[in-house]
Amino acid sequence: MSLRRFPNAEIVPTEILGEELKFPNGRTAQNRFLKAAMTERLSTYSPENPKKHGLPTEHILNIYDKWGHGQFGMTLTANVLVDPTNLEAIGNVIIFQEGDSPERRSLYTQWAQKMKQDGSLAIVQLSHAGRQTPIYVNPHPWSASDVQLKTPDNQYGKPIGLTLEQVKTEVIDRFVYAAKFSYECGFDGVELHGAHGYLLSQFTSLTTNKRIDRYGGSLENRNRLILEIYDEIRREISSKDFLIGLKTNSVEFQSEGTTLEDAKELCRAYEKRGFDFVELSGGTAEKFLFNHERESTKKREAFFAEFAEQIRPVFKNTVVYLTGGFRTVGAMVDAIKRDTTQGIGLGRPVTAEPDLPKKILDGSVPSAVKDEFNQNEMGKTIMASCSQIEQMGRKSVEGAGGDVMDQISDFTDGNLVAKYDEAVVEFMREMKEAVTAGRTPKSIIVFN
Repeated sequence: MSLRRFPNAEIVPTEILGEELKFPNGRTAQNRFLKAAMTERLSTYSPENPKKHGLPTEHILNIYDKWGHGQFGMTLTANVLVDPTNLEAIGNVIIFQEGDSPERRSLYTQWAQKMKQDGSLAIVQLSHAGRQTPIYVNPHPWSASDVQLKTPDNQYGKPIGLTLEQVKTEVIDRFVYAAKFSYECGFDGVELHGAHGYLLSQFTSLTTNKRIDRYGGSLENRNRLILEIYDEIRREISSKDFLIGLKTNSVEFQSEGTTLEDAKELCRAYEKRGFDFVELSGGTAEKFLFNHERESTKKREAFFAEFAEQIRPVFKNTVVYLTGGFRTVGAMVDAIKRDTTQGIGLGRPVTAEPDLPKKILDGSVPSAVKDEFNQNEMGKTIMASCSQIEQMGRKSVEGAGGDVMDQISDFTDGNLVAKYDEAVVEFMREMKEAVTAGRTPKSIIVFN
């Protein structure tokens, strides 16, 4: 397959991208590349049967078999939810005590092994959707307060503000249990998802946190939950080798949302507490700004580069990753040399090309592939990546004859993109029809 790449992208020396990253606990990543977390929505969905609900499937193991041949320094799972009733989407993988079983532990152990087969660190991204749980999954999910997420399609119900006791039992305890489960199944660490409007960021943001107790009001109070989860995980897991990271917003781009100055203050607390790594991103479901608002960010590719550059000096020991927008090797190298970030997070580019870091490091490609989608149609490009992920999972690497690109759609072909546009229209029609009729809608487009 001959993939079209970004014009004017030049092959530049990549030695700096191949350097090891050392974490505060002494562990190292073999290079600077992070396989960022995305949503797969391919687990078993069986809320009436806890032992089967949210199990990883062979499809998911095959996906990470492909990324496991990509030569990443660190590989994140997709959203792994810690509460079986507060999901980001139908088909999320889940870790929860009520669903514990030898089968679940076996599947997670296999998952970790797939991720680590070429030397990558295997990290579970732990998440709780809170008010971003679709209404057809749970009409009244938990949140910091009862502030409803308003979208044009009215997809989200009125959340219930957690009591102080429930913050402990329904949030802290669930994150800690999931972290210990991950450790026992052979993962190298966890990343707490505190960005993009999910529950932890619902606590840190004034947009969603209207509490008047010890978790509300001041920035210190709003950050308390994340720090308490960190502390409890450290108490529960004695091994110093187990990494704890956090995905956090550099900025939220909305009224009362987290500002750059807020983010710097939050990050000072994470550095002081001893987080091993922080992944900087931005936006929420209401303002999910994975595009370029200014020409200056377009030139540097990373959507949040200018914000990250101002936050970066806060960190002395915690390793910083930046995710969102990187496409050319030159921009990746430039971000490292500027000390904007220490690590390069790749999401959508590695659904089109699961072994992109390997190709970059051996000097065979100057960039990711350049698809024909409008990059400011964020929802559509995410859907296309979900479809490519589903395609990745159809066969293992061995079953595909060693071809990690097996069956992945080449969206550099404008005609294929036009066909996908038609599939999106049909998918949205079917989803609306299903929700109206009270049926469970599909979560991804299976595209052939």
